[in-house]
Amino acid sequence: MKPGLEARIAATRILAAVVDRKTSLDGMLDPEHGNPAFLPLNEADRGLVKAILQSALRHLPRIEAIIGSLLDNPLPDGARSLHHLLVVAAAQMLYLDVPDHSAVDLAVEQANGDPRSRRFAKLVNAILRRIGREKADLLSSVEDLPCMPDWFMQRLTEVYGRENALAIAASQLEPPTIDLTVKADAEGWAERLGGQVLPTGSVRLDRFRGSVTALEGFDDGAWWVQDAAAAIPAKLFGDLTGKRVADLCAAPGGKTAQLVLAGGDVLAVEQSKTRLKRLESNLARLGLPADMLCKDLLNIDEAESFDAILLDAPCSSTGTTRRHPDVLWTKDAGDIAKLAALQEKLLRHAVSLLKPGGRLVFSNCSIDPSEGEDVVDRVLADMPGLRLVAINPSDWPGLETAITPRGEFRTTPAMLAKQGGLDGFYAAVIAKI
Repeated sequence: MKPGLEARIAATRILAAVVDRKTSLDGMLDPEHGNPAFLPLNEADRGLVKAILQSALRHLPRIEAIIGSLLDNPLPDGARSLHHLLVVAAAQMLYLDVPDHSAVDLAVEQANGDPRSRRFAKLVNAILRRIGREKADLLSSVEDLPCMPDWFMQRLTEVYGRENALAIAASQLEPPTIDLTVKADAEGWAERLGGQVLPTGSVRLDRFRGSVTALEGFDDGAWWVQDAAAAIPAKLFGDLTGKRVADLCAAPGGKTAQLVLAGGDVLAVEQSKTRLKRLESNLARLGLPADMLCKDLLNIDEAESFDAILLDAPCSSTGTTRRHPDVLWTKDAGDIAKLAALQEKLLRHAVSLLKPGGRLVFSNCSIDPSEGEDVVDRVLADMPGLRLVAINPSDWPGLETAITPRGEFRTTPAMLAKQGGLDGFYAAVIAKI
């Protein structure tokens, strides 16, 4: 088998699993339990597969439009394998530093080796060679096409308006940054690591490439990797000294660590044993103590036991597409509705665990209000013992525009664009009267 062919075959199969079977990309790229086509690859080929898939999924509408423009007739309905093969090859040629001849030759070889695609091998060769010759013009022809599914682009436009929706769509094409939450001295760590301090207090590493585990401070537990937006919810509590705190969906532990640093006596709740072990490992490196509980939060029966609760609820993750471009191809409007219903159920139970006078922060990384504002509205409407606590924009210099008129946090990926962007996040503070 030609060098590099196994990697292209793996990329094609995994792309098909994401787009056609709605399978999460992270699980298939797990180094120990990933897709069977991925596991036998060496580290270099695994890295190539990841890069191909990230580029293909991030730019999928444009790649498909380019391929479609070069076809005299649409591909047959049963030619999905051929379709994904072309997308994988085109992604390398259009968006990665892979020699055109290599991408073309391996794609033709792959087509010839697949009984379903063999009769289209000459077509594969012709289309990809045209892409190589006409690359600049083809890219220019699709530069205004948003790289998001139509259903989600329509939803963004309804919520944020056309201009903001286009800005959000464009921002997810930017490479993700690496942000650190530090225990102390953000300015000092930014200087030592060659980064900048963001309005959230996070340290953003500028153009960093490499392993974060090799950086100064990692072994000492001086900081941890956490997107700047994800660091916001825990900060909304302020000082937690002497307070009993529950982090109800705690893994991987970044927010738990923040709550401990704020002085709280923290119970970290996580229903997955595997994720709880990861949380324990992360807190051990940081040298931060917290009690652990492996349990479904709906089965916790400690009525009015906590002074503060953080519920960072499971969601569609549509605010994280810079890091997880598969999200928009594995989720749909039905999934968002189901997740919103689950969030409401979790929130209603979570407030029962809150002491009178206590505060709960409800958050998630979706940019659809049906998973944020709408959930909070329904809970507040028929639970009179609760009230929304307005966040003061003046407390968040540089992020004032992320505070909604009624005082919730609503970041979008288009914010802090000059500093590298931000994940989309929602957070609201609820008090129990």
